[in-house]
Formats: sequence, C-alpha cells, structure tokens
Amino acid sequence: MSNIETLPRGAARIDFDRFPRTALCHRPTPIEPLPRLSALLGGPSIFIKRDDCTGLAMGGNKTRKLEFLVGEAMQQKADMLVTQGAVQSNHVRQTAAAACKVGMKCHVLLERRVPGRDASYEETGNVLLDNLFGATHEFRPAGLDMNSEAESVTAKLREQGHRPYFIPGGGSNPTGALGYANCAQEIVDHTRETGQAFDWLVMGTGSTGTQAGLVAGFHALDHALPVMGVSVRQPRERQMNAVHALTQKTLEKLGAEGIPLSKILVDDGYVGEGYGIPAESTLEAIRLLARQEGILLDPVYSAKGMAGLIGMVRQGFFKPTERVLFLHTGGSTALFAYQDQLLASLN
Repeated sequence: MSNIETLPRGAARIDFDRFPRTALCHRPTPIEPLPRLSALLGGPSIFIKRDDCTGLAMGGNKTRKLEFLVGEAMQQKADMLVTQGAVQSNHVRQTAAAACKVGMKCHVLLERRVPGRDASYEETGNVLLDNLFGATHEFRPAGLDMNSEAESVTAKLREQGHRPYFIPGGGSNPTGALGYANCAQEIVDHTRETGQAFDWLVMGTGSTGTQAGLVAGFHALDHALPVMGVSVRQPRERQMNAVHALTQKTLEKLGAEGIPLSKILVDDGYVGEGYGIPAESTLEAIRLLARQEGILLDPVYSAKGMAGLIGMVRQGFFKPTERVLFLHTGGSTALFAYQDQLLASLN
C-alpha cells in the first residue's frame, strides 16, 4: 500500500505515522538567508537549512534518522542500541544521547579511520560527549567492514542476554532514511506556506542516508528540487551508486516508484586527501561561514559540503538569479579535535 496521499491542488503528503517513531528532534528546523556570504561570492542567493539545530546532543542530521530507528527499536523492545562510526562520529554522539533519552544502553565501535591524529583525537570532541552519555565503546583499525564488525558484536551481546538493536553507520538504511524523506516534506511545506522556492539543494554526502532520504522524499512528493551531494569520502561513481541503491529501497518502503541513477547528483571534487582530513577548501569554508554569518561548520561533513557549494558558485555552476539551499548537517563539536589545524589556518 502506498504511503503517499494526494491532496487537493496536488499537495501530496507522505504518511509518516505508519512507521514506528519516537520524538527526539526539534522540527521544523529554520531556513535562513546567508546575505553576507551571498554578497561576498557574488553569485546566487544562498540559504541554509539549520539541521545543526535539531536539539539532541548539540544537534545534527542523525537525529531525524534516529526518530525512526529508535522508534523501531522500542517497538522491538530493545534495551540497547549498537552502532559504529569513525572516532569523531556525529552519528555515534547522537545515538548515545538518544539511548539516554529513551532509557537504553548504548555500545559503539569506533573506527580509527583518520590517519596521523594525536592521542587527544580519541578523547575530545564527540568522544568526550560519547563518554558523558555513558556509551561503552571499543576501537577498530581502519579498513574493516565496520557494519559487519558491529553486527558480530550485536550477536554476541544478544547471546549474553541483552536485547540489542543494530543501527548501521550513519543510520543509513531505509528506516533511517525516512528521517530525510520527512525533511523533504518539511522543505516542500515551507515552500507552499511561504512561497519561498529553491532551485538547488546542496549538502555533504557520506554514508548516503541523508541524500537518499531527501531524493526519495522529493520524488515521492513530485517536487522537482535537485539534490547535489558533495562527497566527503568516496569517488563520484561509487557514491552515486551507493546513494541510488538506498534511494530505491527507501522509495520501496514509502510505496513509491523508483528512479534512474541519473537523478543522483554527486560532486567528488572536495574530498581532499580523504575522509576526516580537511582540505584547504574545507578550512576556508569554516572561516567564511564563521566570519560572514556567525555559523560553525564541522571539518568532516558540513564544511566539505559548503566548500563544494562555494566552488560551484565560483565556477559559475549556478545562475546568479537562482536560490540555493544548503543543508547544514551539524557536527561542530568535532572542531575541538582539529584545533591545531584550524589555528594554523587562521595565521
């Protein structure tokens, strides 16, 4: 059965009440203009969707996903959330906080994915908050199949008598992606209520759930807003295929028809040396947003996404008359783990 309801005048809505869900998120998040950045770049009018303001554990995009993931865990009477991420994972921080909010335990696997960091990298920023929320954790070396590692740990915890619920990295499965199909509904509602339409949406794309959820949501709602994902880790073709696969599964969950791969847009020109390693364009984006708009970006996701937007403006990708919406996915707590690099970039 389709979960898409067609209302008068074509105002389609997705019935999210059909899915288990628990309230964790401040919604709707604000959409704000960035007039000083827009003027500085001399390009299109740039706006920002403040999903750094979702509320849980200093906010971030994973909270939307966790509403559906934790809702499903509660329906299954789980007593523990198990997940994985890189050492400075925003997803892990928000999962640990969500577990506290609903009275569950949380166990996480942290991948030492970013090379060349000193010992403090595993003690400050998001890791400090993981510990504050009482999550237990274990480390893994880089390059493993981290979801498989976490699923194995989940099975062991089950054998020990726990009732664990496994959440993949980034909360990126069809259940988690519902959070960003819901965000698409929120953006469509904003457009209908205010008349403020956008020509593009730009965001950092990593574990795929945020971009896949948005693309699936806009497609299900028949709202033609292209979503440009700026890859923070993978080459363009690999990222496109991964986003497309999850988009298709999410659309199936929503009861909507699939889409061709050509609808998935990815720019991989701002990855730099790799995941979690800020390029000069990343550091520039952090400085510009801080000093032009008083907004903090994180050095892993949102700053690479904004670096992509800035680069596209400078390359003339957008028309000067267009309106571009940037999705801020949060994560500024990770700035403290990159203090030396950030300070050096200010000199």
